[in-house]
Amino acid sequence: MLSKLLAFCFLFFSINFAYSQLVKGDFEKYPVFEACDSVSAGDLKVCFNATLIAKVTSEFKMPQRVLDENYTGELIVLFEVTKEGKFELLNVTAIYTELKEELERVFLTLPKVKPATYNGRPTYMQFSMPVPIPFSKNQDVRPLDNVPVIKPKPVQKLSFEEQGASEYDGIQTYPFENREYNSQLYIPFSHQTYSRFDQEMNRVGTNSHTASKPFTYASVNTYYNFKEKQERLYKEKSSWFGRKLWNEHMVTLQGEDYWFTLDPAADLQLGFETADSENQSYTYNNTRALVFQGGLGSKLNFYTVFYESQGSFAGYYNRFARSLRPDGGNPAIVPGRGVAADFGTDDFDYPVAEAYLSYSPNEHFNFQFGHGKNFIGDGYRSLLQSDNASPYPFFKLNTTFWKFKYSNTWMSLRDVRPEVVADGSFKTKFMANHYLSFNATKRLNLGLFENVIWTNDNDRGFDLNYLNPVIFYRAIEFSTGSRGGNALIGLSAKYKFSDNFNAYAQVVIDEFSTSAVFSNTKSYKNKQGVQVGFKYYDAFKIDNLQLQFEFNQVRPYVYSNNEIVLNYGHNNQSMAHLWGANFRELIGIARYENDRWYGTAKLIYGERGFEVGDINTIYYGGSIYGNDENIPSELGIEIGQGNKAQTLLANVELGYLVNPSTNLKIYTNVLFRDHTIDEVDPVNFTEKTLWVNFGIRTDLFNWYFDY
Repeated sequence: MLSKLLAFCFLFFSINFAYSQLVKGDFEKYPVFEACDSVSAGDLKVCFNATLIAKVTSEFKMPQRVLDENYTGELIVLFEVTKEGKFELLNVTAIYTELKEELERVFLTLPKVKPATYNGRPTYMQFSMPVPIPFSKNQDVRPLDNVPVIKPKPVQKLSFEEQGASEYDGIQTYPFENREYNSQLYIPFSHQTYSRFDQEMNRVGTNSHTASKPFTYASVNTYYNFKEKQERLYKEKSSWFGRKLWNEHMVTLQGEDYWFTLDPAADLQLGFETADSENQSYTYNNTRALVFQGGLGSKLNFYTVFYESQGSFAGYYNRFARSLRPDGGNPAIVPGRGVAADFGTDDFDYPVAEAYLSYSPNEHFNFQFGHGKNFIGDGYRSLLQSDNASPYPFFKLNTTFWKFKYSNTWMSLRDVRPEVVADGSFKTKFMANHYLSFNATKRLNLGLFENVIWTNDNDRGFDLNYLNPVIFYRAIEFSTGSRGGNALIGLSAKYKFSDNFNAYAQVVIDEFSTSAVFSNTKSYKNKQGVQVGFKYYDAFKIDNLQLQFEFNQVRPYVYSNNEIVLNYGHNNQSMAHLWGANFRELIGIARYENDRWYGTAKLIYGERGFEVGDINTIYYGGSIYGNDENIPSELGIEIGQGNKAQTLLANVELGYLVNPSTNLKIYTNVLFRDHTIDEVDPVNFTEKTLWVNFGIRTDLFNWYFDY
């Protein structure tokens, strides 16, 4: 039913709303009728309108039914003058079929004209023209054959100039502008998308702040000219469908102080896997979506997308999704997406919705209220806050001044495990964080992070203390009781050695103990994680080749808490690294783009320590949902303890960007996973998996299959 509704909406909006055109600026010259050859360029619009009106009204034969019923109203005509100078009728909105048919006939009689031009080159131009019924000009209106001529009530004869300024001056052009490029909308956070402008954002001397993501278009457009890049990728297409497929949003409605776009979206994957533990089987994902965004004035923007999805993935991924199942009967949570219902025998049905409002009263402040994700860091992973978990409600305040950017985010999260569910309702908890980014020099950026999680137990509700955007969370958490909340802090840094090379780092500290950090380093109190990475742009002097290397390490018990509901998780997923804790990881990524073609190669090797048996008996620190009162010992704590595993992941994706405006791409993806574990459990097998996928995707978020 939903797929039919989406298809209907797609058809309805694509036919009945405004039509757009992709041109590189304003029109240089209007289309020219032969009668307007001698008219000055400044008067071409008036001459074109008046000549067109005269030809349409003189040729138009009023249908007898319209005359008999004494109908008064208005036709809305959408048409185009092609690059060849031909008139093409796109759509007619009319109450009578006879009116539409007659107008279609009239447009076939219109002569060929000189097309509009831009920079001296012919281009297409589209128009909207209201046609009042009955005609309000002093002219004959000829009915259909064998019907006597009916003349409208005489009106004052209008001059040529008056005709151009009359009600027919409602003929409007629709030059398409990607207004989101200067808006406060997010650029949908996809690592592949962000790699396109990563180098421009990280040049030496730029005052950009690249850790707090997603970015707004306006903040990136300062360093990366979206319009210019779009023009380079532009494909010359004469047909409406061709332009919509290759260059433009499907539907665009624009006015002086507003704009809207509407696009169908999809994530269609079809593949197969071979694994040691399973027979070869096919995999698929069938996501249909509708994306609606826009702006009212220059300060307020909005975005909403609804996904309806079904799918079945590689065996290891399906098992992990089922291990996340929430209380209440649903079989799984698709990682990064949401709660899934059964679909067919073993497949998942998982709807997801995301939306937000973005308001910027001035150049210093931006307020965002929505349901989505956030990310803090310059790496592929984040140890502070990542986009690994499902979407959640949030309110975000960004303050930018001088060399500082200060981000405050307040979130409402869910714990969906049976042990914390009460009266059939998922447990609500709240999270707040501060992130201060400071460009200390033209090369060095420093970041300070703090976070606190608390629940509404004991009628605490949403603690107003944490609404203070400049308060120190550790002090508040301490003053409300050691079990009243869970706070952690973090540091980040980035150094730009040149325009082509930079290094970045993160440190997360869940419980700071000087003795554990500097002497008894194997103490369970040594709860910290480290990230170090670097990026190499235009590597080896090859344009658009980007290399990235990254090391991540998180010790056992990080992100957990004695009050287990205060863990650093949402919907049974980590809000930081997708592996939770108790691991080491090495990542190498190569990205290359040429025109619309792109390729990505990724290699990941990691060592992890999984839990053994019931974490309420012995807790080894890999899961973020345990209680460190159940640790095996206070000393001798090492990464990889528990059920030790090694994972090797190799992934190659080749693709083609079909539409830069919507980020629609076609691709093929090959993933190889070699996973070994000391003791096989229901989720983790010792197995080798080859997973091949072919897909069409509107790239709006990150899919992580690195489990």
